[in-house]
Amino acid sequence: MKVLALIARILLGLTFVVFGLNGFLHFIPQPPSPEVAQTFFAALAATGYMIPLLFATQIAGGVLLLVGLVPLGVLVLTPVIVNIFAFHLFLVPDGLPIAILVTVLAVFLAWAHRAAYTALFRPTT
Repeated sequence: MKVLALIARILLGLTFVVFGLNGFLHFIPQPPSPEVAQTFFAALAATGYMIPLLFATQIAGGVLLLVGLVPLGVLVLTPVIVNIFAFHLFLVPDGLPIAILVTVLAVFLAWAHRAAYTALFRPTT
């Protein structure tokens, strides 16, 4: 289990660091997207802050995973992963297998580190 968690942590961490950096540096060519996906990204870009925030969050979450702060890294990346999954489920189904893989890796890491999240589910007094 520890070896699987290490592999999942490194794969997920590297994925988010690389694709987060690509959002700023554009070193991986992007294939043409369907018009609906272009419209979605245009709307995010029109805010002036959402695209840089998205890519910075990916880098931060990926780095947290790579340095071993797995529960925090998964927590930071969860909203990003939910949106990646929904984006591919509803707008660009071609990327759904990768979105599913990323989701499975994150859920596996969350499960492997579930003890770290118990305080989030305890009622406070």
